[in-house]
Amino acid sequence: MNFYQRHIEPAVVSFACGLKPIAKQREKIAPRARGVVLEVGFGSGLNLPFYDASRVEKLFALEPDEAMRRRAARRLAQTPIEVELIGAPGEEIPLPDQSVDSILITYTMCTIPDVARALAGMRRVLKPGGELYFCEHGRAPDPGVARWQDRLNGVWGALAGGCRLNRDIPAILKDGGFALASVEEMYLPGTPKIAGYNYWGTARPA
Repeated sequence: MNFYQRHIEPAVVSFACGLKPIAKQREKIAPRARGVVLEVGFGSGLNLPFYDASRVEKLFALEPDEAMRRRAARRLAQTPIEVELIGAPGEEIPLPDQSVDSILITYTMCTIPDVARALAGMRRVLKPGGELYFCEHGRAPDPGVARWQDRLNGVWGALAGGCRLNRDIPAILKDGGFALASVEEMYLPGTPKIAGYNYWGTARPA
């Protein structure tokens, strides 16, 4: 890990993921989580203010990056929710089978190297009747924008923690064994089109 990845990249990613249009998206999806919750890609805790604490029994916060976990300290100190930080990647969820009621994943599927394996783990830990709540940016429906996403994907990923611009989120969820109970999508206002096409909704194991 180089100097940029250790010291600059976490701040850049945390700032970008906390911009107002993205915060509005978090506000739409995080309150749906209930019971014992697993958040995959906790980052610096940007979703914490948007949980409905009265509905959350406990939050398992999965985040592999130590610098991000450190940046979450202030938000963790302010939340009434019981949070257990887990320093592990999305592909290696160290929880028992059928142990969580809800999974929240926001702006994370773009960075997980083996997203299929991560989704298999999410299915494994969900209780029967459990749901996955997601909000992700991904491949745009406009061919011209999608071409630019493909062209810039490598450079963008090098600067933004391995983020992929062009992942087809609904298709990835379906291929990962989930059925979409609801999905909405749009370009977020005030964001560049190549990184601003959002998908959000609810999925259940198929």
